[in-house]
Amino acid sequence: MKFRNRKLIAGVAGVGLIALAGLTGCASAAPASSQPTLDPDEEASITFTFWGNDVRAELYNEAIAAFEEQHPNIDVSVLFLSPNDYWEKRQIEASGGGLPDVVTMDLAYIRQYSQSGSLLDLEPYLGSIIQTDPIEPSVLGAGVVDGVTTAVPISTNAWSMFMNTTILDEIGVEPFAGGTWDDYYEWVAEVTDAAQAAGVPDVWGGVDPSSRFVNFEMQLRAEGKDLFDDEGNPGFDEERLTEYWEQGAAAREGGKFVPQQRVAEVQPLTAFDAGLGASDTQTDNFLAGYLANLGEGNEVTLQAPPLSVDGAKDLYLKASQMYSIAANSEHPAAAATLIDFLINSPESGEIFGTNRGLPASATAREAADLDPVSQDIVDYEASIADRLGDAPPAPIVGYGSLHEKFRELTEELNFGTLTVDQAVEQFFAEMDVVLNQ
Repeated sequence: MKFRNRKLIAGVAGVGLIALAGLTGCASAAPASSQPTLDPDEEASITFTFWGNDVRAELYNEAIAAFEEQHPNIDVSVLFLSPNDYWEKRQIEASGGGLPDVVTMDLAYIRQYSQSGSLLDLEPYLGSIIQTDPIEPSVLGAGVVDGVTTAVPISTNAWSMFMNTTILDEIGVEPFAGGTWDDYYEWVAEVTDAAQAAGVPDVWGGVDPSSRFVNFEMQLRAEGKDLFDDEGNPGFDEERLTEYWEQGAAAREGGKFVPQQRVAEVQPLTAFDAGLGASDTQTDNFLAGYLANLGEGNEVTLQAPPLSVDGAKDLYLKASQMYSIAANSEHPAAAATLIDFLINSPESGEIFGTNRGLPASATAREAADLDPVSQDIVDYEASIADRLGDAPPAPIVGYGSLHEKFRELTEELNFGTLTVDQAVEQFFAEMDVVLNQ
């Protein structure tokens, strides 16, 4: 058994950003053996990288020490970076075919790295070295690109609706009782009118829901479609996007949403955690941050977002972080063993708690000491079980730029500087560039 001081190195990417289009990883990952196993006597040195801060680094320090105590033949070298520097460094490594053995992966990047051949096919390791029984099958699907599993989820979150019940009690309006998106738009207008009538300044029912790209995705999923399929084909046309943005036109023009100028003034806070809006949609893991920013005396509840199609499976458990193995790893079995420990072990669940998000593994989640906020999230995700469907295909290459364009256009809609038709035309022009680059 080995004992030594460990230092996690906080690296800084010091060169310019290299486009992922230029990655030169191997064309395809070499096939692994059908039943890979770990040789407990073979010495292996592997590298592992993640993004985070000093708090997370200390947790990984503890977890890696526990792993090495159980596996004295495996030496793990760790590199961590701030979120802003992390992907720049990974792109540089991938362009030279030199990714770390175990890479903490994000849903937004998995397709890019998978299609470049930079990641190993994990299928032979699932159920053999990496235990998958504790993870919901629908969650595991998030790591599949073009039919190949290249990542395993660490943690999950789900799309939700937040209600500031303190504001609602003050103006005498009940929280949204559920219903269709049209019902929700009517409720938002009711809250705004009630706040004005009660003489409560600077309070509205919420921000324009159509500003959220994910709300559009949820509506499409309720109709049995995805934003984009595995081939990158959109599940909507100009008419459907026009319909989506027109849903909020009356409330937008009637001043029922938080004004865009006020939204801009309180940044980097959102309108919700600045106390301007009584409701908002966002992933459930925002709960702790919202409560902290709103301050003592404010109560916030979580509930399912509106649904306009009865019985639809619009929601899904989203993988907030994942682990992948580099295609060029010389010790894939050792790398897979580390992944299994960091995802599934009770030790990992006890050490990390919800620092990386709500553990995707039931084994780790049961070992985690959940605070009341985390328990609220667990309860919420249990409450939406009947609306949970399979994870959508991994985001297309360029999804981030489309997400940002969508936000910019809805901002202009709310400033009144664009019409819906103009916004739709501009979005499809941007989408054409992204899909054909």
